[in-house]
Amino acid sequence: MVPRYTRPQMAAIWSPEERFRIWFEIEALAAEAMARLGTIPEDAARVIREKGAPRAASIGPAEVEAIDAIERVTRHDVIAFLTWMGEGIGPEARFMHQGMTSSDVLDTCLAVQMTRAADLLIADLDALLAALKARAFEHQFTPTIGRSHGIHAEPTTFGLKLAGYYAEFRRNRDRLVAARVEIATCAISGPVGTFASVDPRVEAYVAEKLGLAVEPVSTQVIPRDRHAAFFAALGVVASSIERLATEVRHLQRSEVREAEEFFHAGQKGSSAMPHKRNPVLSENLTGLARLVRSHVVPAMENVALWHERDISHSSVERVIAPDATIGLDFALARLTGMMEKLTVYPERMAENLEGLGGVVHSQKVLLALTQAGMSREAAYAAVQAAAMATWRALGRPESRRFRDNLLAEPGVAAVMDGAALDAAMDPARDFAHVRTIFDRVFAAE
Repeated sequence: MVPRYTRPQMAAIWSPEERFRIWFEIEALAAEAMARLGTIPEDAARVIREKGAPRAASIGPAEVEAIDAIERVTRHDVIAFLTWMGEGIGPEARFMHQGMTSSDVLDTCLAVQMTRAADLLIADLDALLAALKARAFEHQFTPTIGRSHGIHAEPTTFGLKLAGYYAEFRRNRDRLVAARVEIATCAISGPVGTFASVDPRVEAYVAEKLGLAVEPVSTQVIPRDRHAAFFAALGVVASSIERLATEVRHLQRSEVREAEEFFHAGQKGSSAMPHKRNPVLSENLTGLARLVRSHVVPAMENVALWHERDISHSSVERVIAPDATIGLDFALARLTGMMEKLTVYPERMAENLEGLGGVVHSQKVLLALTQAGMSREAAYAAVQAAAMATWRALGRPESRRFRDNLLAEPGVAAVMDGAALDAAMDPARDFAHVRTIFDRVFAAE
């Protein structure tokens, strides 16, 4: 992921320096477990830890280059790392990696990195949920128009809109927590995963120290259905980000103007048109969501490895694991800031709500007419005729409100007077159960 969309804490998880430090920790823990079992001398495990820990901690760009230089000869990253570590540890380094295979280190390290990344993403979601909750309660009873097919439907509140997004991102948090559990597994099982050359108790020890579960059947690599589920969860979160970003983009359109991204002092919307105030953050989020989702299919395709293992997944994961988590981390933080500062225009919402002359109350009138004795077919025809008459004359001198056109319909006037019609179209009826919905969404908090 390019620096523009990278936050330092997430980037640090995927840095080569941190990867090598995790590799050493896995090797050192495995050595400690082997020493306890008598597989290697206790002094060897102690020296590996005492000399290796400061060497691993000191890894910076120069040390990464030194390891990479060895890899250019060995053509094997884990061997290159072990060789470099051995130069600092001394003869006891020969007891590192006893009975292990490279995937034991690589896959367990990836599990550590992905769980750490998941923890950051869960914290990001918590911040977003807090912002959405605050804004939802702020606008719990702010009337606005609900839209279906992009067309005015019936009134709702802006708070209900945001409550819906809150509930969605709460589900996303649950999905990500579940994905974290699934990916947090350790494999120290040796070639083809049979434990022929390493005791299963070594795996259990390393897993416990790293806060991971033991992979039941590793086949030398941790099965990639776990990883596919993780990236699928990230893809769903990204889709929810795009849904909310798309809503903001629509609401900020010039002819809608119900809400807009905060416009900073000194901000410029266009190099050519000084009047522009563009939804650049939500458009950016839409693009980032596409990127995160694009990593889901490669993760799915990684599931089908040959026999006990191949490395067709390796090159894919070296790209998608950092890029998907870094991109989503940035997107969630950006979305949180955008929602915290979102500028809302209740007056404009009210204007749009009644901008079609009251036709948005058509269903309530339809129901009232049927309760007053009209057949549903006759009531629907009368209400639709009044609505179409209102639509067609909007903005013209001869225009009339929906209420007046309804009273001009003989069938309506026969069963309802103006007062009854006003009662049927009372906007308060649209919001009678707002608190009920809020209780459903937020009561468990």
